[in-house]
Amino acid sequence: MNTPGSTPGSTPGSTPGRPTRRTVLRAVGAAAGAAALAPALPALPAQAAESRAAAGLQPYAAYWYPDSLPSGSPAPGITWRSLTDWSADTDPDLALNAATVPLAERFTPVPANATARSGQARVQALVSFAPTSGNPSQGSPTADYYALTHWAYLDELVFWGGSSGEGLILAPNAPVVDAAHRHGVPVLGNVFLPPVAYGGQLRWTRDLVQRDSAGHHPLAARLVAVAEAYGFDGWFVNAETGGGDAALAADMLGFLRELKALAGARGQRVTWYDSMTVDGSVSWQGGLTERNRPFFEAADSMFVDFRWSSGRLAASGDTAERLGRSRYELWAGVDVEANGWNTAEDWDAIVPTDRAHTTSVGLYRPEWTRNHLPADRRAPGDFHAADDRFWTGRSLDPSRPDGSDAWRAPAVSVADRSTVTATPFATVFNTGHGLRWYEEGRVTSDAPWNHLGLQDRLPSRRWAVRTTGERPAVGFDFADAWHGGSSLLVDGALGAPAEVDLYATRLPAGPGTVVDVTYRTDAGTVDVELAVATEQPGEPGTPPAYTYLPVPPGGGGWRTVTVPLAGVTGTVHALGVRLTAAEGPVRWRLGALAVRGATRPVPAAPTGLRITAAEGGDLRFAWEPAPGAVRHHTLHRVLPDGTRRFLGGTCQRAWFAGGLRPEGDEPAARFELRAVGELYTTSAPAVVTHTW
Repeated sequence: MNTPGSTPGSTPGSTPGRPTRRTVLRAVGAAAGAAALAPALPALPAQAAESRAAAGLQPYAAYWYPDSLPSGSPAPGITWRSLTDWSADTDPDLALNAATVPLAERFTPVPANATARSGQARVQALVSFAPTSGNPSQGSPTADYYALTHWAYLDELVFWGGSSGEGLILAPNAPVVDAAHRHGVPVLGNVFLPPVAYGGQLRWTRDLVQRDSAGHHPLAARLVAVAEAYGFDGWFVNAETGGGDAALAADMLGFLRELKALAGARGQRVTWYDSMTVDGSVSWQGGLTERNRPFFEAADSMFVDFRWSSGRLAASGDTAERLGRSRYELWAGVDVEANGWNTAEDWDAIVPTDRAHTTSVGLYRPEWTRNHLPADRRAPGDFHAADDRFWTGRSLDPSRPDGSDAWRAPAVSVADRSTVTATPFATVFNTGHGLRWYEEGRVTSDAPWNHLGLQDRLPSRRWAVRTTGERPAVGFDFADAWHGGSSLLVDGALGAPAEVDLYATRLPAGPGTVVDVTYRTDAGTVDVELAVATEQPGEPGTPPAYTYLPVPPGGGGWRTVTVPLAGVTGTVHALGVRLTAAEGPVRWRLGALAVRGATRPVPAAPTGLRITAAEGGDLRFAWEPAPGAVRHHTLHRVLPDGTRRFLGGTCQRAWFAGGLRPEGDEPAARFELRAVGELYTTSAPAVVTHTW
């Protein structure tokens, strides 16, 4: 994966030896103190050149300037575009960049521990998944990626990026939006007007807020149109270019009001960053004050700069409520870019344990969990171990928080949410990246990959385990899988039965409801039971009252068995497994879980598969999805010996495949596209050939 921050004013992830945003701005010596969301130092030109893929047919996430472009010429691999010139009708990459998964509704189960709360603080995250430019639209051939999976604790994701040398307005790519939407999390694009120290120019602020002859702000309407066409949920507006005056502030306020009105009519939202004030200067308040109050009132929420104090936050929450707004529409910024869970913070000022939460939490750059790892320890398993530590806490068990942990992980304060509310429901525990691609336990591509749009709805309580013996290790494993790139591995002595929570659900169950369980035992001998709860716990921190249904034993290799929910009616509120070792130690894999009725519907095949562009070994494909429920599509190449090689999967109706070449002396390549249903059943193929 390319390292973010390849051009001046870009937004890099922290790397060893590179100064962070805060240290850089202290060196700049701004009179107002360290600015909140300015980027770190630019990378060297050589690093910039190395961090971008070649141009051509490869599609990338979109980025623009508001109107006027910089002087000179862009660096290699960067395309300067004006948002004023954009339209959905002429966007050549729209089909490859438009998210298709609708924003799922979700519910809040009874919290897993006694300290997590519902209806109070929420969590926002500002994440830079890749550079502003050169960010592939549909994943890339590496497993080294920030594969965010702890969506259950998030209420808003900001697709952070933008730079003075590339573009200031960044649209989220489709895989991130599709994964977030599957878990009920809205995603915002970013409007970043950089500080002057990082190449910001006040003319770009004026471009953004310009009015037409009718007094409207045309770029407000254009931003709403972009979000609607691309399928994401609104905008984060960060105006940090200094030098403005009260007139410019008034124009910004008018722009923000119009943006919110137009966005709200389309189900979109707007978050303002505590930067520009009513006199046009950039003066980070660290709270809700009279100098930024009009901007907060014109937006749906506000990210409060990191300079907040306990008293300032408390006063800000009170002010919000006096304005008829929720105090939890204020995100108190917590900068984790440099130190992650080692960040020293006054958590009692935001999410106190002895009284109501003060505000919500805004996490700046939690992708530290990936970026801080040495290059030789960024395998998917290493990343998820760090990410679980960040979101769950040192105990690695949200049902048993470690009270001595100085890091107050989101799971300690915020109740998890779930979108598992309807059947059929299935998961193959796919995290959206992997070292290989598996289908029915067989490797169909040995290339590493990432594509968050293929991510499953994943267990939210990672990992709640109850046992009177030694706790086994539980986590996603990438050494083997039933389908996709990962499976769930339970590894330990199992001196006593171990109960593992998997999903909080609201699934209807009746006489015909069954659960398909695909599993494999790699070591030891273990009895497996499906754990099903039909009632919610009576109070936070109480485990589900499970009924245990035996899972038929399997032989060697992967096995899929069907467990009828005999006698289970009404609503299933939780699903898990209980493992009892007959002989240990045990290594047991769960490859897939599906809750369904009596049938396994198969989707209809897509139609109109065609190659829309070809350049050497780079091809673009497009098709029309068949009607009915389709989770995603997969594209395979049929090799001369008749075997199929997985090329990729996507929720979109277009795909780019790069670097293809003839196999042996074949005159043409054959490609097959299949629709994949919610139960991972696949359609008949649509076929197209390409002559070399």
